[in-house]
Amino acid sequence: MNHPTEQALTNQERAILPIAAFTASGQIECLKNSLEHGLDAGLTVNAIKAVLVQLYAYAGFPRSLNGLGAFMAVLESRKQRSIVDENGEDGLAMVPGDSLAVGTRHQTQLVGQAVTGALFEFAPAIDAYLKAHLFGDIFQSDVLSWKERELATIAALANMSGVNAQLQAHYGIAMNNGVTAKQLDEFIDVIRDTCGERVAANAADVLNAARH
Repeated sequence: MNHPTEQALTNQERAILPIAAFTASGQIECLKNSLEHGLDAGLTVNAIKAVLVQLYAYAGFPRSLNGLGAFMAVLESRKQRSIVDENGEDGLAMVPGDSLAVGTRHQTQLVGQAVTGALFEFAPAIDAYLKAHLFGDIFQSDVLSWKERELATIAALANMSGVNAQLQAHYGIAMNNGVTAKQLDEFIDVIRDTCGERVAANAADVLNAARH
C-alpha cells in the first residue's frame, strides 16, 4: 500500500524492530546480529539498553536479561575491534513519588482513554503492576520516545505466539502515538525480512483487524 505523503521510519526506528523481536523470542544469535546493525545504524548504547529493559514487561525477565547479556558480549566484541559506540543520554531520572499515579496518567495518554475492564477488576494487582512498573517507572525515561517504545512493543509481540490480542491493542496505541499507516506497512516489511513470512503474515492479519 502506498502512502506517498507520509514519512518513512528512520534507520534507527527500523533498527529497533529486530532487536525487540529477537529479544522477545530468545533468538540470541539473530539478536546479536541485530544489535550490531542497530549500533551501526546510529542507535546509542543507552537507547538499546532501554529497549532491552522495557521488554521485561512483555517477554519476561529471562528474555530481557539474556538480551542484556548478549548486548554486553556485542559491545565487548566491538571494543576489541576498536569500535567506539556512543553511550547517548542517560534519560530523565525517575521522579520520586507515586509510580501508580504517574503510570495511570501515562497509560491514559498512550491509549487515549482510561483503561478499565473485567480482567483488571478480577485481578487488580496486575492492573497496578502494569500502571506502576511499566507505564510509571519505565515510561518515565525519555531515552526512547513513546513512539519508539511502541515500535519495540509491537515488534516483540509480533515475534511471540499466542499474544494477538495484545498485538492488536498495541497497534492501536502505536497509531495513537505517531506511528503512521505507511510506517506500519514498513514494520510488516521489516518483520518479513528479519523474522520470516509466517510471523509477518500473522502480524499483517492482526494489523488489518486493528485497522477495521
